[in-house]
Amino acid sequence: MTAVPGAPGAPLAGRGAYRNAYVLAAAQAVVGAAAPVTIASGGLAGLWLLGDAKDLATLPVTGFNLGVALGALPAAALMRAIGRRYGLMAGALVTGIGGLAAALSLFAAGFWPFAASLMAIGFGAAFVQQYRFAALDGLAVPLRPRAVSIVLTGGLFSAVIGPQLVRLFRDAFLPIPFAGAFAGLVALSLAGVLILSLLRVPEAADTDAGENLAPARPLGAILRQPHFVAGLVCAVGSYALMSFVMTGAPLAIVGCGLPVDVSFLGIQWHVLAMFAPSFVTGRLIQRFGKHAVIATGLVLIAASATVSLSGLAVWNFWVGLILLGLGWNFGFIGSTALVAESYRASEKSKAQGFHDFVLFGSVAAASFLSGRVLSAAGWAAMNLAVYPIAALCLVVLAAEYATARRRLARAA
Repeated sequence: MTAVPGAPGAPLAGRGAYRNAYVLAAAQAVVGAAAPVTIASGGLAGLWLLGDAKDLATLPVTGFNLGVALGALPAAALMRAIGRRYGLMAGALVTGIGGLAAALSLFAAGFWPFAASLMAIGFGAAFVQQYRFAALDGLAVPLRPRAVSIVLTGGLFSAVIGPQLVRLFRDAFLPIPFAGAFAGLVALSLAGVLILSLLRVPEAADTDAGENLAPARPLGAILRQPHFVAGLVCAVGSYALMSFVMTGAPLAIVGCGLPVDVSFLGIQWHVLAMFAPSFVTGRLIQRFGKHAVIATGLVLIAASATVSLSGLAVWNFWVGLILLGLGWNFGFIGSTALVAESYRASEKSKAQGFHDFVLFGSVAAASFLSGRVLSAAGWAAMNLAVYPIAALCLVVLAAEYATARRRLARAA
């Protein structure tokens, strides 16, 4: 039974319904900036700490991605225990603590403590991943897509704030590079705590009468569904390829003799391209279907590799990173929508938990391999590796699409 709007615990609608979404968008802008700070400077700081051992330079970024993977389930558990508002505030504090530890590790010239500190930042970033879900609490179902779009606007601002923080403060504590940028995360996290304190948590989340509320099936039954498999494979392919190329890009840019600012601005354009299409991706999925949007994303990722392989000028790196961000947006959001069709409301927690664990574990592995492949084989080899993986994802996607069409034909 659906609650009556306006009653305690009823779905929010009307004036003020999007208040939490705007609060979370502001928090995303400042706390979410930790991700581009880490991506833009984690590998370069690792290179500075290691000296000649370049194959491990991206390991700190791997630590960040591993932190996101390991933090997904604890973040959800903490919020169940103490509530959304206090749980998200705690996550923002973890980000600041990780930033402070990273700065101190740079002062101490400790590579492994630095990598562990970035893992702590990633653990805090796992809470940021929950912002889009928190915006839906107590919100009437027709208003949910708009709420998610509002939260994603924060990503556009974090794409600017993060790289600019690195540019302005990376030399604040010379001769220790990048320490100022990571120390700056403390201020951003405290601002995030203040912003998140403004959340108004509904008394109860709504239950839509249209949701599939049948009893939960075993996890194995969910995982065997073709659309879950295809969605997970394409999500992992899109996200892991993006992480693999993006993590190595700053090192490749500097290694070609280009200024460090070129790498920071390249990451800024890349992250903007990741978030900017989100306002229309949902409409594109409604208009052309999930499979077409996912396929377009994978083709854009392959196009990014082609541009990067065509030269080492600034425009090659920047255009390649922009196409990589666009491809990630279409591939990942489309894949997420495909996976969402495979589980019931009662299965949401375990299906999403398994999905995110596999996804971010793969992303962490990709970022780790990025530095090793770049050091051993070079930038061109990294981009050549994109083609077979993108092709495999397209084959899996096409097979699932054909299976779905046959299933619909038999049902008709």
